[in-house]
Amino acid sequence: VGGWLMARGLGAGAGTPSISDTPTLVRQIQGLNQLVSVKYVLEKIVVVEDAKWYGDNRLLMVAHGVAKAGVDLSRLEKGDVRISGKAIHLTLPRPQILDVYLDDRRTQVVERSTGALRGFDKDLEQDARRQAVDSIKLAVRDSGILKDAEERARLHLTSLLMQSGFTEVEVSFR
Repeated sequence: VGGWLMARGLGAGAGTPSISDTPTLVRQIQGLNQLVSVKYVLEKIVVVEDAKWYGDNRLLMVAHGVAKAGVDLSRLEKGDVRISGKAIHLTLPRPQILDVYLDDRRTQVVERSTGALRGFDKDLEQDARRQAVDSIKLAVRDSGILKDAEERARLHLTSLLMQSGFTEVEVSFR
């Protein structure tokens, strides 16, 4: 969208935007796949314990997580872009959480203990990482990341389309 709109803005000047083939524009927008409009960074403390009668394994991790949300533009449909003169109406799919992951450089195991009769459990850290990602997914969903993603996507696309020469821009979500 950005490349097309910049080309339109640079080439069109103050004239009326002209789109010769709306289905082609829809295919080009779909090709961009994902518009990430918001990124949250969170830290979670995760404790994983594996207690057996012959000893305990325990791990304490400070997980530094990143969650990204935005719009999946590949789900854009033919009727989602409507242009009339200098007015454009864009109907987008609802925002979704696109990615949640741990920043390995900042995530750290703070404490690890293994009982006297227990062997080292190599899967304990992986379990802690999985729990951290699941916990971060829940936390960002409850924090309003999808609402923020919708507002920012609307704001950025409206600004970009206005700079491209459209005087009326409406961005909605289905």
